[in-house]
Amino acid sequence: MTLQFPFEHTYAALPANFFARVAPTPVASPRLVKLNRGLAVQLGLDPDQLATPEGAEILSGKRLPEGADPIAMAYAGHQFGHFVPQLGDGRAILLGEIIDRDGVRRDIQLKGSGPTPFSRRGDGRAALGPVLREYIVSEAMFRLGIPTTRSLAAVISGEGVMRETMLPGAVLTRVASSHIRVGTFQFFAARGDTDGVRRLADHAIGRHYPELAQADRPYHALLDAVIARQADLVARWLLVGFIHGVMNTDNTSISGETIDYGPCAFMDEYNPAKVFSSIDEMGRYAYGNQPRIALWNLTRLAECLLPLFSDDKDKAIEQAQFALGEFAEKFTAAYQAGLRAKIGLFTKADGDEALVQDLLDAMTSNQADFTLTFRRLGDVALDADNDEAVRGLFINPTTFDEWAARWRQRTALEPQTPEERREAMHRVNPAFIPRNHRVEAVIQAAMNHDDYAPFEELLTVLSKPFEEQPSFAAYADPPEADQRVTQTFCGT
Repeated sequence: MTLQFPFEHTYAALPANFFARVAPTPVASPRLVKLNRGLAVQLGLDPDQLATPEGAEILSGKRLPEGADPIAMAYAGHQFGHFVPQLGDGRAILLGEIIDRDGVRRDIQLKGSGPTPFSRRGDGRAALGPVLREYIVSEAMFRLGIPTTRSLAAVISGEGVMRETMLPGAVLTRVASSHIRVGTFQFFAARGDTDGVRRLADHAIGRHYPELAQADRPYHALLDAVIARQADLVARWLLVGFIHGVMNTDNTSISGETIDYGPCAFMDEYNPAKVFSSIDEMGRYAYGNQPRIALWNLTRLAECLLPLFSDDKDKAIEQAQFALGEFAEKFTAAYQAGLRAKIGLFTKADGDEALVQDLLDAMTSNQADFTLTFRRLGDVALDADNDEAVRGLFINPTTFDEWAARWRQRTALEPQTPEERREAMHRVNPAFIPRNHRVEAVIQAAMNHDDYAPFEELLTVLSKPFEEQPSFAAYADPPEADQRVTQTFCGT
């Protein structure tokens, strides 16, 4: 039976300079290693059919499904602050769009499916390791409740890809509400193509913010909406200790989803200056810099939209600056509300920000584990006899004791019971995150031994991050000294 993908192609209907038509390059012998069956059902696809050899051929790009109109999208971008006027999908090909069961339009894209006109001397392929990393982390982010692209499938290509050494190749099928980036707007703005910027803005409004189409100033409203979503997204990242690693403008989605999981990582011990990406030598995209960089990226988007704001450049700049000025307030509101929830506060009071910041400062100086400190704090809220579980995370436990005394004074002002406080804290403080040493162990087992049992087990654990899972308790533990992962790497 032929697989049915009810594709639509609104992006491919835009002018020809928005993309390049290109078919995936067939791979040698595709083998499905993971299918996201729940996501397939959500997309209205038959998971049993996708799990067949024919399905593996489609999910690897060896065979095109009926109705596909494969394209590589054009975009530009600032990479580590340096502008590149043409980037584009160098190893990703968009097959088409599907309306899911909730009525949401989703892109179906193959990542690692061969070279495109935007590959810039690259091979257009992906190694198995980065494909598994993106599958694990993107699905973990989804379960953590953070807006994200998702992974439908991972397929071994049956071919090697050359990086520093020869590595097994793979293809990821990625699902996104769209792949429109800040860099997509920059592609047209850099060419002085105001009509292209306008067409793209109209498309983005229609796809992501249809309620803005009737606004008095729809392009201003678009910028406002993207700012709001980015402020909320980055706040959510910080609240779970996530470091994106490459917050280039071409990796900043205007839909407000986390996109492009390259050298990303989750912190173990808390440190605002923490960097994992091997290519971020100056710490531009360190954990604590992410809000500042998000605003920087949004400023680049605002620059692209200036011609749509007003023919008077000074007036347009003033309007853009006003919009950008809202970012700090929106981010701070989302971040501080999240931090209050993490320490079990149900109300807002003077001194709360200082109380939380003092805890974070103490965690930094004591190298306390970010995830475990907040998770175990919920148990401390239930019973003071549980203090030792958090004290033991601090080099100097009395630092926690001093903070905890103030915290208890603050929580005593609220009527919630200890049980209610613990339950609320455990709803927002995960027990399980994709710890770097666990992700690395999974990748090594797959690459060196063709063993996917660790991969499957890790996905099982991460599918319920807020639940106690006694049989998998070890997955909550931070790494031992010899297990630490200090650098993560880009898939290219």
